[in-house]
Amino acid sequence: MFEEMLRALVGRGIRFVVVGGVAATIHGSARYTNDLDICYATDPENLQRLVELLTEWKAYLRGVEPGLPFILDARTFSITPLLTLVTTHGDFDLLDRVPGVGGYDEALARSEEAQIGSVRFHTISLDALIDAKRAARRKKDMEHLIELEALRALRDA
Repeated sequence: MFEEMLRALVGRGIRFVVVGGVAATIHGSARYTNDLDICYATDPENLQRLVELLTEWKAYLRGVEPGLPFILDARTFSITPLLTLVTTHGDFDLLDRVPGVGGYDEALARSEEAQIGSVRFHTISLDALIDAKRAARRKKDMEHLIELEALRALRDA
């Protein structure tokens, strides 16, 4: 599922950095995630490519009653810093900023190349992921910090 989603994003030339659970898994986390989280570039061309892809994937707001009006366009991205969507390809969270890291440019600067299957993309670094989890301060993020910091200690040893 994630490989197919990433292949489509890369194939469309969408500029993004993988963050969240998939990034944690890439860095060695044993936690399961069922959605793909990305931080995306907010320029008009990138947003247009995202809108086109998400329209093909029949994206709709996750956790919202089906059938309610939802317009997916560049304006939606400009007024919604975090979109949590369900699509025909799986659950997909899109952030214009990562807490503790910043927007796309900062996330990209603190990223590294990764690969799932044959798809190469950028994922947030382990250090940046730890900063993001710490800044988010949600209970589940604080619990996840224990594992992520242990992974960093192993990496640095």
